[in-house]
Amino acid sequence: MRMPRRGLVIQARTRWLLVGLALLFSLVLLMYLLECAPQTDGNGSLPGVVGESMGKEYYQALLQEQEEHYQNRATSLKRQIAQLKQELQEMSDKLKSLQEKKNPKVNGMSYQGTKEQTSNDLLEFLHSQIDKAEVSVGAKLPSEYGVIPFESFTSMKVFQLEMGLTRHPEEKPVRKDKRDELVEVIEAGLEVINNPDEEDGQDEDDGVGDRQLYSENDFIEGYYRTERDKGTQYELFYKKMDGMEYRHVTLFRPFGPLMKVKSETVDISRSIINVIVPLAGRTEAFAQFMQNFRDVCIHQDKRVHLTVVYFGQDGLSEVKSILESVARETDFHNYTLVSLNEEFNRGRGLDMGARAWEKGEVLMFFCDVDVYFTAEFLNSCRLNAEPGKKVFYPVVFSLYNPAIVYANQDIPPPVEQQLVHKKDSGFWRDFGFGMTCQYRTDFLTVGGFDLEVKGWGGEDVHLYRKYLHGELMVIRTPVPGLFHLWHEKHCADELTPEQYRMCIQSKAMNEASHSHLGMLVFREEIEAHLRKQAYRTNSEAVR
Repeated sequence: MRMPRRGLVIQARTRWLLVGLALLFSLVLLMYLLECAPQTDGNGSLPGVVGESMGKEYYQALLQEQEEHYQNRATSLKRQIAQLKQELQEMSDKLKSLQEKKNPKVNGMSYQGTKEQTSNDLLEFLHSQIDKAEVSVGAKLPSEYGVIPFESFTSMKVFQLEMGLTRHPEEKPVRKDKRDELVEVIEAGLEVINNPDEEDGQDEDDGVGDRQLYSENDFIEGYYRTERDKGTQYELFYKKMDGMEYRHVTLFRPFGPLMKVKSETVDISRSIINVIVPLAGRTEAFAQFMQNFRDVCIHQDKRVHLTVVYFGQDGLSEVKSILESVARETDFHNYTLVSLNEEFNRGRGLDMGARAWEKGEVLMFFCDVDVYFTAEFLNSCRLNAEPGKKVFYPVVFSLYNPAIVYANQDIPPPVEQQLVHKKDSGFWRDFGFGMTCQYRTDFLTVGGFDLEVKGWGGEDVHLYRKYLHGELMVIRTPVPGLFHLWHEKHCADELTPEQYRMCIQSKAMNEASHSHLGMLVFREEIEAHLRKQAYRTNSEAVR
């Protein structure tokens, strides 16, 4: 596939360039006069008695048809004028270049020659990217798993295969850059169709005025896919409502060569992480959390401070006892216990934990008592957060109910053996934003949490959106060393029927995988089948 080449061949002599400029200006003026001249055909006048019998609707339809005709012609003329202006600008640039008495030399080569060589090299590279991609010729693949699927789209919607938990098989592009990308591609396809090259196979006798022009309304559908080391391929289809022919355009956006942005050394040896945990009750879960904290933070990492913000009085003495026991056994005293005698509010708890630190700047990890993390995650936390530049929002792997996942075993295995990334063991909680690493100054600068949010959930999304609306870079990616342990979810009787239904749906999503839930739904059918099989086996044995 070759890239289209436009423009006129410029002769070396200046006088021919001046003649060309004059002719082009004359052509623009002539086309404008022809376009604005009134039509003399019989359709220009309204019908007489016959038209009067047709009524007002007939005249309105006729006027609308005439208006659409002139709008289409005006659009065509504007595009032609724009193209001519571009060619005029190119000729002016060439003329200016020829009128220069001498060109500066760069290593024995003129500056203009250097620019042309660079342009040719870039064009050659882009062609090579297209040649390597599976655009014109199919590639030999070892199996069906090697296929890179397309995603299809219309002017309003995108249809996608890889949905995840929060995406749908049909949705409108939410991100503005994705919408702009598709609009740009559709318009580029129209430009190719309405301004064809000689290579496009158009008949030479087809004048610009006779050629059928396409608009955005004629776009039917498109497909796109991305090969990460080559670029993005687009297949576009256009069709006139009153015709049976489609126009097919293939576009390719090649990736450029890898370019170094920066290279730096990051020293995390002195980076302290303040792990902040809001808590109310749930002392058994806190004891399990402290076991993980002891193994990872105290024995391995040794650069961690723990801040526990406890709400209420019930269970407070047990939490103090657990912390004091760990301190005695490990000689670890880098912890702070903040007691609030009020109703639980996760956002307020994390906010109080952040403000309780009095030693200046520090990297904070907002954590829940049900979260299990590794020493590798702590390093990822340090590497992906930078004061004034980056905040880290890892995607947590959420584990399903071990009683269902390991139903074929007498008892579930220890927690450490449950930490595997399998489809039936858990899922990426890509809709959760509660676990995050960010520096204290960034948290305070952005305004912290919305303290009006009560109970669990909601406050983390508000904070996440604040960063998205700001200038800091948000790093969002799945992290293998961060797990959310399963715990039973209770749906309160005080909830409305709609809230209760949503609570049950959330509970089901966190309970088990699709296949395991299906086995539970069809348990009676499976048991009936097993009974029938056992009866047949016994009957055959008796015979």
